[in-house]
Amino acid sequence: VDKTLHAGFVDDDAKLCLFTDHQIFDRFHKYNLKSDKARSGKMALTLKEIQQFEVGDYVVHVDHGVGRFGGLVRMPINRGERREERGECYQEMIKITYQHGDAIYVSIHSLYKVSKYKSQDGGEAPRLSTLGTGQWERLKERTKKHIKDIARDLIKLYAARRREKGFAFSHDTYLQQELEASFLYEDTPDQLKATQDVKADMEQAKPMDRLVCGDVGFGKTEVAVRAAFKAACDGKQVAVMVPTTVLAYQHYRTFSSRLKDMPVRVDYLTRARTAKQTTALLKDLADGKIDILIGTHKLIGKTVKFKDLGLLIIDEEQKFGVSTKEKLRQMRTNVDTLTMSATPIPRTLQFSLVGARDLSVIQTPPPNRYPIQTEIHTFGAEIISDAINFELSRNGQVYFVNNRINQLREIADMIHKYVPDARVAIGHGQMKPEELEQIILDFSNHDYDVLLSTTIVENGIDIPNANTIIINGAHNFGLSDLHQMRGRVGRGNRKAFCYLLAPPLAALPQDSRRRLEALENFSDLGSGINIAMQDLDIRGAGNLLGAEQSGFISDLGYETYQKILNEAMAELKSEELRVKSEEGIARRPEGESPFPTGQRAGANSKSAANSTLDVAAANSSLFTLHSSLWVADCSLESDLEMYFPDQYVPSDSERMLLYRELDNVRDDRELEAYRQRLVDRFGPVPPCGEELIRVVPLRRLGKQLGCEKIMLKQGRMFLYFVSQPDSPYYQSDVFGRVITYATTNLRRCNLREQNGKRSMVVADVPTVAEAVAVLTAV
Repeated sequence: VDKTLHAGFVDDDAKLCLFTDHQIFDRFHKYNLKSDKARSGKMALTLKEIQQFEVGDYVVHVDHGVGRFGGLVRMPINRGERREERGECYQEMIKITYQHGDAIYVSIHSLYKVSKYKSQDGGEAPRLSTLGTGQWERLKERTKKHIKDIARDLIKLYAARRREKGFAFSHDTYLQQELEASFLYEDTPDQLKATQDVKADMEQAKPMDRLVCGDVGFGKTEVAVRAAFKAACDGKQVAVMVPTTVLAYQHYRTFSSRLKDMPVRVDYLTRARTAKQTTALLKDLADGKIDILIGTHKLIGKTVKFKDLGLLIIDEEQKFGVSTKEKLRQMRTNVDTLTMSATPIPRTLQFSLVGARDLSVIQTPPPNRYPIQTEIHTFGAEIISDAINFELSRNGQVYFVNNRINQLREIADMIHKYVPDARVAIGHGQMKPEELEQIILDFSNHDYDVLLSTTIVENGIDIPNANTIIINGAHNFGLSDLHQMRGRVGRGNRKAFCYLLAPPLAALPQDSRRRLEALENFSDLGSGINIAMQDLDIRGAGNLLGAEQSGFISDLGYETYQKILNEAMAELKSEELRVKSEEGIARRPEGESPFPTGQRAGANSKSAANSTLDVAAANSSLFTLHSSLWVADCSLESDLEMYFPDQYVPSDSERMLLYRELDNVRDDRELEAYRQRLVDRFGPVPPCGEELIRVVPLRRLGKQLGCEKIMLKQGRMFLYFVSQPDSPYYQSDVFGRVITYATTNLRRCNLREQNGKRSMVVADVPTVAEAVAVLTAV
């Protein structure tokens, strides 16, 4: 029977009782193959626990600084009407306390400004900010200036790379189509998109610099094979650089088997090659007889000379040191570069996130792939023998990783004692390369059941029959190392298990504990990018260009640092836009304004609107950039009742999570899914909850129209536009639409300019739904 039998049965006619081994040994519960649905439910709960705010936690408000979370509170609101007519009205807010017991109350519409304080190293508690001193603003401005200096250098570097002339590869040949058609499996959507992105970059006349971030076993190597072959078809040579001898040999076998019917020569260069082989290989490389060369650090040696290098592929880039990367940078001038990693190092990921490198993410798992069940245990003979016995009972193989070579023999003896049938092989980096290669080959041929080794298995070993990995001393490894090792199993269509053996969590330092918990939590398929983000969070990104870590992260907390980084990048883009507009636009005479000061928009504003629209029309090509350039954010103030009542969601922490989740909703599809989840869990959404949900499209529309702030008070809507009077926003077609709406709705709209601040008041807006309707009409 090829399916799993969960239990035996009784056949009364044949007088037979049949039991499974799980029932006899009473061990089935340990290996319960949880359904995907059950696991995803567990996952959501765990992620919620990570994000949860507890009273007393340190939090950062982007405008006020580091404080302590004081919980959710309900505040009465004054609507300018007699309370006995309307009854008491409330809004829900969160309380944050600062130095000297000062406190602020933050509306639930502004929760996106609040984040949990996480320092760079998870170390000591932060110092609370003092309200009203300007200290926090100065720190923010200092940080922003520092980031802008880095970002300007980053943009210069990027612009210089964009200006460089590279080689434009030709479009796909029939051979390329033959190669892609010969792939045994169907491409996943993400894999197909990554391939298309890479090929499109190669066909441009500027050097490619793309990072492909895909989970282990999700098909990054196939993307590399196709890119390498495309380069070889145009007569260019390809260098594939990998961190270990084992991975180089594995890639050599993969590339050779995929390209065996194609007119290209593939070879590999590692310390496993003899001096005679290396000499002959280097001569052929310099003569252009080798098309694709796979190798370790030896590829950047002085004796390695390529005749015409066109593509550099770096696999598992997080494994290379700074000096290696410097040599690579010199080597790859005007060369297309493809970097691949399951868990890129924080700085690489940050480069990609701020747009300084192109990023492709492969998150779709191959069909019939299961999540790897990850469990944390303390070291013990029982758990080890149970895990090995279970894997052997289904004719599988086991990796046992222990990073101390002198302990390997001792562990092998223990395995022999508790699992006498197991055939154990020992492998480590101090062995002769040919010996190690032979052991890996024998293990892949199932001559051994258990491979007991150091972290040499971390990269590149692809043995679908090995589906259990035991990692001893897991607390001593980095997050990406653990994720890479876990990725050695679960590469077929069988359920795989990963056992992390470490001292009790309570005895571990905070960072080690966070790493192990992150790995246990993020065990779903395609979670490599999440693990990289968690690593970025735990370790910090550092200076994007220099070697030093940024000293500001511990002052601001990591999430706030990220927000300020994004603000700085947006401001730089905005400054660039302003320079362009000043070059391209005939400036309006000094003092002339489209607004009549302090009066209702009338004939004057009509003519002003026309002149504004004329300017906008004449220069429309300058304003095709995304409207988010006008304002970084649109805040909301209101006297309407908008919250989830206690009777609807009884738990404070649950309501807080729902409010934060709502803050992160980006589009209507996500919003509808959020509403459906609410209905599914808590029943029909009450009217004040529906009003709260409508805030999301309202703020999005406000941001698109260049509103820094929207106020809904006493039945009127106040729209506050971009605060810089000389902003190019006021010559844009977006602002032209606002003026047109105001002039066609004179009875309802009132344009104002006070102290250089421009705003519009719209009458008769009693609900958020009506406010959304008005902004949609604009």
